[in-house]
Amino acid sequence: MTDHSVSSAAAPPFERLLVVRLSAMGDIIHTLPAVAALREAFPNATLGWLVEERWAELLCTLRYPRSGQRSPQRPLVDRVHAVNTRAWRRSLLSFNTWQQMAVSLRELRGIGYETAVDFQGAIRTALLARWSGARVVYGDIQPRENAARMWYTRQVTTTGVHVVQQALELAEAVIQRSVPAQKVDFPMDPDAENKITSLAGAERDFAILNPGAGWGAKQWPAERYGLVASELAKDGVRSLINYGPGEEQLAEAVESASAGAARKISCSISELIALTRRARLFIGGDTGPMHLASALQIPVVAIFGPTNPARNGPFGTSSSVLRSPSSLTSHARHRAPEKGILEITPEEVISAARKLLQRSGL
Repeated sequence: MTDHSVSSAAAPPFERLLVVRLSAMGDIIHTLPAVAALREAFPNATLGWLVEERWAELLCTLRYPRSGQRSPQRPLVDRVHAVNTRAWRRSLLSFNTWQQMAVSLRELRGIGYETAVDFQGAIRTALLARWSGARVVYGDIQPRENAARMWYTRQVTTTGVHVVQQALELAEAVIQRSVPAQKVDFPMDPDAENKITSLAGAERDFAILNPGAGWGAKQWPAERYGLVASELAKDGVRSLINYGPGEEQLAEAVESASAGAARKISCSISELIALTRRARLFIGGDTGPMHLASALQIPVVAIFGPTNPARNGPFGTSSSVLRSPSSLTSHARHRAPEKGILEITPEEVISAARKLLQRSGL
């Protein structure tokens, strides 16, 4: 796929390999195809993942052991090392914080990882990769934070446009051959599956609307989602409004604007995985739940504003990406919706949704 700054000789038979990608939801999901490629290339290796506690459910169900034999509850990695760096930073002078950090580091180093791959490119993730005790640490030659390169023993040149492709190129450098994007297996939580069946039913007759976004500039208006839900209901497609912490009023606004065509539903990560697996369609912006739907190969109508869909758009699924020509790429966290995203009309979203539903034949 790409010329890397490493040798193209046959990959060494790793026994213990560490993945470092702490956050956030969408970024972890973008990394999963690359880690699946590592899993396939080194099927007998102990594969660990260092991740923030709040996102560990993307790798392992809540009540399942975080190490040991793989199963549908933890299908990809042999060990999940969960940390809480956000809480640590808030109370850095606390003895309890330093005690937690010491315990986590001791557990991590105790595995004896030979190689680590930093998929995040931040100073803290590069440091953690080195502190794991791994003798070899791979990272992008142009990481998100330039100083992170100081802790890489193998710097990899990536040229992919999409972040999934960039992660795959890092994996290729470790494997030392080109690899295709791998199918992603998410944890299967029986309790979550049963709960979603009771809430949403067993039929694939609904669309997921996700009005929330990481910041206001990426957020399409709630009342427009409601209008979309009303129109989809005429086609026999009901709408479920996914919302996260702090987004209940937003979900209520969509529900109200839909005139009864949409119903809000709040899910844990495991429940959201179960819900998304059953959906006919996903409609939303550049968010973790949109990337989850894409990874699960659910058709996606993606509503983009300031972020670049070529880099962060749906990957590996049938999709329709809507973005105004007036939108300029920016990661400035403005609270108000970006001007370009407001130029996308409900009619455009409804048309895109109907075309995808017709194409999918579900």
